[in-house]
Amino acid sequence: MSSATNNKAQQPKPKQTPKAKVKTKQVEAFDAIVIGAGHNGLTAAATLARKGKRVCVLERSEQVGGMMTDSTLAPGVSAPRMAHLLYNLNATVARELGLGGRIPLRTTKLPTVSLSPDGLHTVIENGQARLSDGTDHPQAEVFAALHTRLIRFAGLLARLANQTPPKLNGGLGNASTLSELSVLARLGLDLKLMGKKEMQEFLRVTLSNVHDLLVDELGDGPLAGAMAADAVRGAFAGPRSPGTVFSLMYRLGSPKLPGSARTAAGPGNGGGSADPVLLLDGMAAVSEAFARAARDAGADIRCGQGVAQVQVDDADRVTGVTLDNGQNLTAPLVLSSAGPLQTMQMAGPDHFDIEAVRRLRNLRNKGTTAKVNLLLSGTPAFTGLSEEFTAGRLLIAPSSTYVERAFNPAKYNAMPTAPVVEMVLPGLSGAPGGDAGSGQQVLSAIVNFVPPAPTKGWRTTERKALLKTLLSTLEAYAPGIGKLVTASEVIVPDDIAAETGAPGGHWHHLEMGLDQILTLRPTNGTAHYAFGPQGLFLCAASAHPGGDITGAPGRNSALQALKMGSA
Repeated sequence: MSSATNNKAQQPKPKQTPKAKVKTKQVEAFDAIVIGAGHNGLTAAATLARKGKRVCVLERSEQVGGMMTDSTLAPGVSAPRMAHLLYNLNATVARELGLGGRIPLRTTKLPTVSLSPDGLHTVIENGQARLSDGTDHPQAEVFAALHTRLIRFAGLLARLANQTPPKLNGGLGNASTLSELSVLARLGLDLKLMGKKEMQEFLRVTLSNVHDLLVDELGDGPLAGAMAADAVRGAFAGPRSPGTVFSLMYRLGSPKLPGSARTAAGPGNGGGSADPVLLLDGMAAVSEAFARAARDAGADIRCGQGVAQVQVDDADRVTGVTLDNGQNLTAPLVLSSAGPLQTMQMAGPDHFDIEAVRRLRNLRNKGTTAKVNLLLSGTPAFTGLSEEFTAGRLLIAPSSTYVERAFNPAKYNAMPTAPVVEMVLPGLSGAPGGDAGSGQQVLSAIVNFVPPAPTKGWRTTERKALLKTLLSTLEAYAPGIGKLVTASEVIVPDDIAAETGAPGGHWHHLEMGLDQILTLRPTNGTAHYAFGPQGLFLCAASAHPGGDITGAPGRNSALQALKMGSA
């Protein structure tokens, strides 16, 4: 043994090659990471960055905007991919981000024209109604009074739009609880100041269905149809569904972009009835404006980088995210503008209690809205409608009963035979959409109450059937329009979900019924933006105050995150 040991010791030692230094890529660290570059995600990022936080926005698709993008319908012709009008841009968000000021937005307001099969259409503008032939509408005074009353009621809700929904579980000695109580106290005082009769009326109509209210006051025609359609816009609900008056008031109560036409909001101060706004540079211009606000504040926006997982440590605290490509980014704060169920799955359901998981898996989010873009060889001739009004926001909702009947097939997952349609021809107002030289026009149509999930899926057959249904519906108001179609695209709820991440392809991420708003949005226990593990927040349309292009969920979520000291 000793000899062997000696022989081994006498052998010359081989030269050791120095180990190469392995270059490890440094993990990027941020104060906050925002998932998704839709308008709410961008608003959250801008709000945080304006407070001095180092923010990174991660977007899976190759462009910002979510539902506010443009698509190429034909060579040289663009069309709004999904959303085609600007609804309820929050005044506070616009002011803080500089939208419409430092960052210009070229817009024009559109009248709403509720089409009638007899060619005598109803025009709604600045809270007033008239007929398309220039004569007075027989229900003009009644409509103005009803509209003003609803706006006044909606103003009460406007106070809540820029607030985190009250939680009231910190005890009376808690500063946060006292702040929440003060908001509710002011709301109660405003309600009391309306007077006993008005207060009773507010409480009476709040839980009512919008059909009964409209038919009782206006009769059942294009005027009632237009308001009924607005009450259930993007919803899996008809005008007879309970709580649809509240849904209408809730949307009317959003604080509006300065400069929008509105009537007085009453004691609530901040709501109002704004006419819909068309973007003269296309919907993508709105997205770029939000993105510019975020970048100008210092946020880093990265497209083509999706998030696979939200990282959470053993202490149940967010530490960052893992991208689809495996790269890790660290941050003590993550704000998600994805859907609540998707966000929970990215973080892992083990970081949520059992009841929260159950509620999140049972959210109501059946998407029943499709988008159809048509390229027409010329301007369609709507019976009895001048070109001035043809350039407006056109509604096919000739009565509240029509809207309810249009909803009925969706209950059984069937295709509508006579859908509710909102459409615009943006090129007539000077926005992208057509070719002035050739006379081509884009018709952008939002088709309501399509089946959420056809039995055999959204195959080419189902898409063609939907297009055929739309064209046959349009023929009743614009004879010969089918012969003008040279190109088309049909975008269904499945496409909306795949392209934007909107749960179920729902226009507002979730239903905005009484059981999914305020302290119940998205669910009871998750309505205050903080979502599961410490440092994770929800900033999507599925959070308070809900859908439309407001930016309020993003702003509120970011401020709540800062308030809780996570950033």
